[in-house]
Amino acid sequence: MQIFPRVVNQERRESMEKTRREFVKLMGGAAVGAGAVLASGKKVYAQAKPAKGVPSEPVKMGVLPILTGIAGVSGVVGLRTTEMWVEKTNAEGGILGRRCELLVEEETSPKEVVEKFRKLTLQNKADVILGSISTAVGLAVGPVAEELQQLWLTWDSTTQKGVEETMPNPKYAFKSADNEMEAVACAHMTIKYYPKIQTVAGINDDYSYGRDCWEAYTTVLKQYNPNIKLVLDLWPKVGESEYTSHIAALKRANPDMVMSQFWSGHMTVFMKQAFGAGLFKTAKGCFTTGGTVFYTLKKEFTPEGLIMGYNPLYFDWTESWPLLKWFRKAYLAKYKEWPGYEADHAWFVCEAYKVAVEKCYALLGTWPTKEQISHALRGLEVQSISGYRGYTQDNRMRVNYFMGITTHKNSFDFITCNPVEIFTPEQCMKPSAGMKFHDWVKSWKST
Repeated sequence: MQIFPRVVNQERRESMEKTRREFVKLMGGAAVGAGAVLASGKKVYAQAKPAKGVPSEPVKMGVLPILTGIAGVSGVVGLRTTEMWVEKTNAEGGILGRRCELLVEEETSPKEVVEKFRKLTLQNKADVILGSISTAVGLAVGPVAEELQQLWLTWDSTTQKGVEETMPNPKYAFKSADNEMEAVACAHMTIKYYPKIQTVAGINDDYSYGRDCWEAYTTVLKQYNPNIKLVLDLWPKVGESEYTSHIAALKRANPDMVMSQFWSGHMTVFMKQAFGAGLFKTAKGCFTTGGTVFYTLKKEFTPEGLIMGYNPLYFDWTESWPLLKWFRKAYLAKYKEWPGYEADHAWFVCEAYKVAVEKCYALLGTWPTKEQISHALRGLEVQSISGYRGYTQDNRMRVNYFMGITTHKNSFDFITCNPVEIFTPEQCMKPSAGMKFHDWVKSWKST
């Protein structure tokens, strides 16, 4: 297995023709000509009024964003992006002439979200439900989506318990990428850029995602260097904002590398406190998803030379992708902020749903059922803000992950990365949902 990624200017371009062939085979080869038109990359021009065989009422799209707390930073970005996608899509005629209408229910506790999911499905008659971030919510909602036969295209939530998948064969639940992907990629970055490290310490949130990232990161490091010593692992509570004692403990342990999965508002708080204490004067740092709030990581307190993960979207990864250029400019003008990674997840699930519906219609000549749409989503690839991305045959996102080394050499007041590297799903995600993570890692061969 090749562990090192491509640099960012080697953009991924998989063939849309492959997607077409898979869909035609899935649907039994009907209406091949019509399907080829939509799958070939040509623009589908929506109708001023609903196409023949298409209902006239709006497409009801439920959305479940977190809007408060440490994850609220990402949830707000996701909701804003969904609204921008709807505005743009409706201006172009909607989906097959049907306007899109959002039904927003805030993501809260798993129990409450399950109730909201049922409400959106049974009372509001949502055609599809998008969003949610928490893994705990994903574990609760996934089985309910299957029970209600409701399409659920999540942003971040998985149905993993630890690094083990609890729903390897879902039909209606379309999940995010595996929880451990960014940690695997960050471990590869550590091996490549800091191969001489001997001791590692971790500070991660005490919940499923934090635990998963630490397990995945250390497992991969040990696979390539069994002599690496894990000298300390700290588990602050989710939402904690005072890390002074933790940072003091990290300094006493004196590791070569400090790893963390902090990824939202608490990332910035930790970095300020770590800088004040001089933590990174002696240690390197590896932040699997810290770059998701990149615009808050100011040069004055964020050092150069850190490994920084940006999840599926690095805001400046290229100037040659038109959707990125348009979205970045439009988002900045509208909200006076730079878009974070959740924008890419949110845009992707909306676009994937739209394209899947259009592909089904090209074959069937009528608005498809949720089951038919679910078939079309598997193996589908569409254009998103970060480039091409899609779904696997077992309902997991196929997405590239952006990683880099922090630098102050830019025109902004915050850190950027140079180099920036792309990790593909083949490099950091299990080939199938049913495969055991540790078995997959043990099967690698270093090159």
